[in-house]
Amino acid sequence: MKLYSFWRSLASYRVRIALNLKGIGYELVAVDIDRRQHRDDAYAALNPQMALPSLVLDDGSVLTQSLAILDYLDEAHPTPALLPSDAKGRARVRALAAMIACDAHPLTTPRVQRYLTEVLHVDDAARAAWLRHWAAEMLVAVEAQLAGHAATGRFAHGDAPTTADICLAGHVTFALNQGLDLASTPTVKRVFEAAMALPAFASAHPLAQPDTPDALRRKPAVS
Repeated sequence: MKLYSFWRSLASYRVRIALNLKGIGYELVAVDIDRRQHRDDAYAALNPQMALPSLVLDDGSVLTQSLAILDYLDEAHPTPALLPSDAKGRARVRALAAMIACDAHPLTTPRVQRYLTEVLHVDDAARAAWLRHWAAEMLVAVEAQLAGHAATGRFAHGDAPTTADICLAGHVTFALNQGLDLASTPTVKRVFEAAMALPAFASAHPLAQPDTPDALRRKPAVS
């Protein structure tokens, strides 16, 4: 199994966490988005969307889109489960994951940032404000969903990590990188810290990858 990944890609981060939680070994193939390697002909032939991640199975099948990959991994390798056993619980976890992966993340991807700067000629300060705005807005939204909810436990849903925690880990990591803090979202902070205490999450962190620039590689900070 091969995972085409970029150290800073939050979508790749999700799949790395899931593979780690499942105990599935894989070969990591680094694709440097900053150098536009995802637009090379060879990668475009693998994934015509030219997005990351791509997971190539042992039979040569190519899976794309992080949430779809997580669903596949959970169906093909059901233990430990990434979704609750009950229908309402699964709906809640999927909703939390979709809030982050489908509502917030698309607004901050590299291609959106490039459009802001290269086409709309937004300066660095305005681009940074854009990123902080959407990161902060989603932190508040997730906090509202988690705080006081009967199903919130040690993690976003119950006492075992789910797809919701996988998505939350990436979003909080991004938010911290934008200089935001978690003081106003204590439940998000607590759940994030519980997740990052797990080796499966910590070893998948963007700053702990083989293709992480040496100057940035360090033990990731939680807060």
